[in-house]
This record gives sequence, C-alpha cells and structure tokens, in this order.
Amino acid sequence: MRSDQNLRAEVEKIAVAHGDNFNKQNAARIAALYAKGGTLVNAAGVQTSVAENFENAFKLGFNHQEVTGAEVTSIASDITLGIGEYANSGQGQSGPLQVRGRWTAVYTHEDGVLKIRLLTAVPIPPLKQP
Repeated sequence: MRSDQNLRAEVEKIAVAHGDNFNKQNAARIAALYAKGGTLVNAAGVQTSVAENFENAFKLGFNHQEVTGAEVTSIASDITLGIGEYANSGQGQSGPLQVRGRWTAVYTHEDGVLKIRLLTAVPIPPLKQP
C-alpha cells in the first residue's frame, strides 16, 4: 500500500495535469487521466465521454482552470478519494464565463498508474444580490 504522502503527490499530479491540459484545451489529454470507463458527473449530468464534455466546454469559451485544495484519503488498498475546489473561466459570446465549485474524485490504479474512476464537479451557486 502506498503511503499517504505518495498518494497525495499522485493526486496532486493528476489535479495539476487536469488544469494544465484544460488551459491548453487538450480534451484528449484530460480524458487520458481517467480510467477505462471513467465517468464525470457535473451540472449537465453524467458524462461518459470525458473528452467530448471538455471539447464542448472549450467551444462555449472556457479556457482556464485552477484546481486547488486536494484532501486525499485512502479508503481501501486500491481506492483513493480526493476532494478540492476548482474555478473555470473564459470568454463566451455573451461575455465573461466564471464557474467555481467543489470536486470529489475516486481514484483507482490501472496498469500501475493512478487514474480517475469517478469525478464529481459541483458548481457553487453565485451569491444572490439583495
């Protein structure tokens, strides 16, 4: 079993790669971070084609992502849980785009490499103005 420090480093590496590839608008590289059959659940619902989901986000004008604050816990010998926050931004046809939210990911090892099995990204609703 990997140490907590090693797992944290692996999860942080995936989070950094996710953000870097988002910023490069490389949907295929983001999808490669997911295990075979990996799933993304976001405000639009269950996404079984991770690459297509991000290609659509890029078409809408999203082009920047920051991923922060990963909490990492090993919940079984082959399952790791990560929790953090994200911010996606860009420029859409109607103006600036900004989505902040929280993410939770379940990781598993595939061919000796930690991969995302399930990532849930939930937007934080904007504060209502009085």
